[in-house]
Amino acid sequence: MGARGHRLIGPLLGVAVVIRLAVLLVFPSVFAFEQTGAVHGSEAYDTYAQNLLATGVYGITPGAPDALIPPLYSYVLAALYAVFGRGYFTVGLFHILLDALSIAMLCEIGRRLMPRGEAVGLLAGSFYALYPYLIFQNLTLIDTPLFMALLYAFILAMVLLRERPAFDRAAWLLAGLGGLALGLSMLVRPVVPPLALLAALWFLFRLDLKQTVARLLPVALVGVAAVMPWVLRNYTVYDAFVPMTTTSGANFWQGNSPYTVPYLRAGYDVQWTAPELEAVNPDSREADAERFALATAYLRDNPGKIPELLWVKFLVHWSIDIAPRYNPTSGEAPQLEEDYTGAPLVQGAGGDGGLSLSGVPEGDPVNAYAEPLFEQVGRTVHRFYYGGLFCLALFGAALSARRWREVSLLGFVQLAMTAVYVFFHPSTRYRVPTDPLLFLFSAYALVWLWARVRERERKKSKIFTTETQRTQRRE
Repeated sequence: MGARGHRLIGPLLGVAVVIRLAVLLVFPSVFAFEQTGAVHGSEAYDTYAQNLLATGVYGITPGAPDALIPPLYSYVLAALYAVFGRGYFTVGLFHILLDALSIAMLCEIGRRLMPRGEAVGLLAGSFYALYPYLIFQNLTLIDTPLFMALLYAFILAMVLLRERPAFDRAAWLLAGLGGLALGLSMLVRPVVPPLALLAALWFLFRLDLKQTVARLLPVALVGVAAVMPWVLRNYTVYDAFVPMTTTSGANFWQGNSPYTVPYLRAGYDVQWTAPELEAVNPDSREADAERFALATAYLRDNPGKIPELLWVKFLVHWSIDIAPRYNPTSGEAPQLEEDYTGAPLVQGAGGDGGLSLSGVPEGDPVNAYAEPLFEQVGRTVHRFYYGGLFCLALFGAALSARRWREVSLLGFVQLAMTAVYVFFHPSTRYRVPTDPLLFLFSAYALVWLWARVRERERKKSKIFTTETQRTQRRE
């Protein structure tokens, strides 16, 4: 980064940190989970962290090992609790530091990949720093900021690794760091392997096959080594191969069931759906395998519904509105069914045939999302902020197409994440980790437009000066 960029990155990170600290301090009723008892984000991570400290065993039930969610974020939380105590301010400060690191890496990725890269990187970093949705989500107790830092570290390592003219000591270091970031990111959210494959294709746009293999084989080996302790641990727990979690079947069923299209079209998250199972323990590996089998059977028996299913999930993934649009409220949960035409029906609700959902207990954090601050202000701001940058990103992607050998990596990120969540099921919180990388295209569009305006003004000024000189000579 040039001297000017180095001078500006500090103030940019300072603004990002100050904004997040202010939000954290102004809204303790939202974030102070140790005081309110309501954990915004995911309560499961907090439970796992406390159980780890109390029993030394990773499990949702104290002393009983399981693999319901990926482990790394809970282990990091446990370490924070052990050193600094359990509290929202500790978690918030840690997440703010991760955000600052991710913003810095985003600026560097933009500088190296995009035309007019220094300005583009700083502008995209500003969009990230001021992104309302990420400011809120990354201050809650959730794995997103850790996943983003590891994902951006992997991408930056790949960018630097491809730039190396020879596979020297620095290249070995970059390959090791990239592989470690890849493996650790899978222990937070196991959705990165498709991106790793596309990154290999991206290397081939500049390097030959031998050079690509030489650089990426160490990355793959280190990545596999990073996840192997967890895989081996799961084998000892379940006496079976469980590569990451025992909820992949549940996620696959939620995204590929008779309820998926009705729920998503109505604006609800499909996480509130669950099939009837033969397995006694719904959290068991057998129950998860049963859910996967049910989803597979649904797709096999309904091939004609697959195009609509994929299209609806694609639209939800890229919606400029926050998905889900609606959340359940406290009360009795009705049973939802699907008739033969695919129209949603609700038992126990009004007779208008509309789809509604309730059932979370009193005091559940989900109830807060129906309040005006979230439902009206938050959603409206998000539509304009993300929607505007999304439209600019489409323009910027077209403008930067000439530099496709570089910027295609950013497109591959979006392609890989879209494919993963359309295969399973989408929501805004799953997409947002890659939004700042999309904003690099938004930033380039604005930088390009600004350059055109400056050039036009320069030409007008030159014409005016020439005409003035001619007039003076005549006089």
